[in-house]
Amino acid sequence: MKLFRTKPILGHGESGSGLKKVLGPVDLVMLGIGAIIGAGIFVLTGIAAANHAGPAVVLSFVVAGLVVSFAALSYAELASAIGGAGSAYSYGYHGLGEIVAWIIGWMLILEYTVAISAVSVGWSGYVHNALAAMGVGLPELLTKTPVEGGLVNLPALAIILALGVLLASGAKVSAQFNAIMVFVKVAAILLFIAVAAFNVDPQNWVPFIPERGPNPLGDVSYGWQGIMAAAASIFFAYIGFDAVSTAAEETRNPKRDLPIGILGSLVACTILYMLVALLLTGVVPYKQLNVPSPVSYALLEVGARWASGMIAVGAIAGLTTVMLVLYFALTRILFAISRDGLLPPFFSHINEKTGSPVRVIVLSGLIMASIAGFAPLHDIVELTNIGTLGAFMVVCAGVAVLRITRPELERPFRTPFSPFIPVLGIIGCFYLILNLSEHTWVRFGMWMAAGIIIYFAYSYRHSRLHGGGDNGTPARAPLE
Repeated sequence: MKLFRTKPILGHGESGSGLKKVLGPVDLVMLGIGAIIGAGIFVLTGIAAANHAGPAVVLSFVVAGLVVSFAALSYAELASAIGGAGSAYSYGYHGLGEIVAWIIGWMLILEYTVAISAVSVGWSGYVHNALAAMGVGLPELLTKTPVEGGLVNLPALAIILALGVLLASGAKVSAQFNAIMVFVKVAAILLFIAVAAFNVDPQNWVPFIPERGPNPLGDVSYGWQGIMAAAASIFFAYIGFDAVSTAAEETRNPKRDLPIGILGSLVACTILYMLVALLLTGVVPYKQLNVPSPVSYALLEVGARWASGMIAVGAIAGLTTVMLVLYFALTRILFAISRDGLLPPFFSHINEKTGSPVRVIVLSGLIMASIAGFAPLHDIVELTNIGTLGAFMVVCAGVAVLRITRPELERPFRTPFSPFIPVLGIIGCFYLILNLSEHTWVRFGMWMAAGIIIYFAYSYRHSRLHGGGDNGTPARAPLE
């Protein structure tokens, strides 16, 4: 069936995309850490502990990290063997077919767009609090959306536009800025670990897994079900490692460096997450952690005001890098989909001076800035999780299918125990999806319905694999 037509695997460096190869393994690890460490460690850790798992939230990070590791191993294999700027979209196109690739690409667009907009709102909150502490706070009209009684969330809108300017200047400049911000936020996390380690009260870990019952929100949680619910909610903390794979066409030695970037950043971030979760619940009783900035709050509770201020700086830096790397990934995915003909050619135009897709950077930035500045986001953040989990499932399936259909393919990195590991990744991701709310499923269904309409109205006929088929159009140029 033409819906399941697949792209030929050309190998790294053969696409002629025009993107500049300027990134090395350290850049990729920093990109991964930049994307992963952000709202998850500075916000979600405390909320998940208070409302779902108690001190056992550290086990929730283990569960989520384990599921992510299955997907990461699959990503590493496909990134080293196939590459391409489209990440899971490209892997699905090569292994599972065009309609699957389009669906996963459409899911990734949703994932990154919602995540960037949502993180920008968190960034706005931290910046507003910092300005207020210095006596120069912004009026509520400029920090809240119209639905919330304001005029515009100006900081959220402004940071997205500023990052768009940075990305348009080129991948290397963006990577250098990201590395500086990563250093700042990791230093802040290490500072928290150093201070909190000397203020732990072991009684706060008793009971380690609270009995099932009402939580601060009035819901019923805790117990093993609470651990799994927390794992599903903090999965947002792990999105971003896959963004490393979107830099394949801008990496000097992708076959070696992409697996290093993907797996190295994931291991480093998981260790930091577990340490912070354990110390956070040891310093403050878990039921008190249902606050927007639990890490800063914990340090204030033990009297370390100076350290709390430094954590706020680290949080701002952390959220900045998350937005930067996810924004980078979004534009490369749109670029890849457009290059294949499934979106208009506008999205795959490369600026000759910077070697970046400036047009798509500007357009996507304007859309996300408008969402962040004027739309309420708290009801749709879980869409990021369902989009991410869906992408991970496709990548895991791609590894298993290509091992059968393309056994001769060169694989510099091979997922161990395949297909056992990929199948576990699919099962784990699907289980976490089942723990998401019904409202998330409804909104996700509406988004996917719109994507299917676009595919059959435009993408199917304009695909470069269509080659002048049913509609009688002239054959397109061969794939680059």
